[in-house]
Amino acid sequence: MNTFDSTDPSTGAVIWSGPAADADDVDRVVVAARRAFPAWRDTPRPDREGLLHRFAAELEADLPRLANAISREVGKPPWEATAEVRTMIAKVAISIQAYGQRCAEFANGPAVTRFRPHGVVAVFGPFNYPGHLANGHIVPALLAGNCVVFKPSEQAPWVAEITLEAWARAAVPSGVLGLLQGARSTGEALVAHPDLDGLFLTGSSATGRAIHRASAGHPERILALEMGGNNPLFVHDVADVEAAALLVAQSAWLTAGQRCTCARRLIVVGGPASDALLARVAEVARGLRVGTPDDDPEPFMGPVISAAAAEAVLSAERELIVRGARALVPVEHLATGTGLLRPGLLDVTAVADRSDEEIFGPLLQVIRVADVDAAIVEANATAYGLAAGLVSDDAGLYERFTREVRAGIVNRNQQLTGASSAAPFGGVGLSGNHRPSAYFAVDYCSYPVASIEVAELKVPDALPPGLLP
Repeated sequence: MNTFDSTDPSTGAVIWSGPAADADDVDRVVVAARRAFPAWRDTPRPDREGLLHRFAAELEADLPRLANAISREVGKPPWEATAEVRTMIAKVAISIQAYGQRCAEFANGPAVTRFRPHGVVAVFGPFNYPGHLANGHIVPALLAGNCVVFKPSEQAPWVAEITLEAWARAAVPSGVLGLLQGARSTGEALVAHPDLDGLFLTGSSATGRAIHRASAGHPERILALEMGGNNPLFVHDVADVEAAALLVAQSAWLTAGQRCTCARRLIVVGGPASDALLARVAEVARGLRVGTPDDDPEPFMGPVISAAAAEAVLSAERELIVRGARALVPVEHLATGTGLLRPGLLDVTAVADRSDEEIFGPLLQVIRVADVDAAIVEANATAYGLAAGLVSDDAGLYERFTREVRAGIVNRNQQLTGASSAAPFGGVGLSGNHRPSAYFAVDYCSYPVASIEVAELKVPDALPPGLLP
């Protein structure tokens, strides 16, 4: 039996160990889900909602323990880990509301439309929001009547284990929700299983594309892929430089730069106004409190997920500097063997042929342009399309920006990491496959069945020519 470990990114210490599921384990869990599906599909919707409400109550009761696990396993400060659990709890009511609005049975004369679950779906969860983002697939999938096989990130197995314990205490029926722990080989075995009706992912673009390739030739299998982005944030024509700088900092460095909506590219029109903004953003970067979840007072941000992830950010910064970038604030590795990084601000204006890469960590790249037209061209200079933001006092500019910039989330005067659970969440290009999550997750958790229904069978008044002699 293969085992694997999960480590505390603040210290490198092992905090969880367990077996990795192999192909036989995958088959066992999928078969159990298939066996459980007919009864769960036929369970009245109010009873399915009852399960979700019990789950929310269990999360509320176990909030300190789950938040502590999130802090220790992925490095979030307590304030942020607690907020994540609160978001998980809120997801239940939001999903029920969304399902009622978007998937309710409706009729138009004799035409009736109902919504049916797909069957057995796999959910792949990420490490950056190990509770909330997986939960955003699982809750609406179960509500719709699907059975779920959950494969969490191998970097957050402890959080997944505690979450499944809450489902068990909420009395989820046997087989309806299964857990498969493991790394890449476990995920590959799950994707390859022939008896899946859907695959829902929140993760990297590379993983999403691998799932897409592995599912080629299977149009009967629905994919919902929520991936990353090389997200632009354009700041222009603002009176309150302090507010703009603080918004930039939160957009770039919340969750140690590990939110898929984090700003990766800060676009400014060159001149004194942008110089003042960048000077203040640099000051904020140098003064941010970075530390472990146990620090008092609490830090703004904790570590990236691992020492290896920290080195990847540092390596990307070194490569950009070699190619002509200028470090306004260099990334600093605070403790060897950990993921603790002080955030960096890098002017990459002089770097030719910049790589369209999502650097998943606290490194913000500054790009100076000549004018607004060039800024919009730069914002769209990516194969991704998750999030984009404009910080500006000019309402007319925002009208143009939201019309011309290609992204699934476009914010104005709001941190780029701000997204509403009461709206769709997802992107285009390499950021997604047009299956947005959050409020629209219910859409990919079921399919419409259209029926023409007539209560009384009788010969119609008018028949097509030639039907009768």
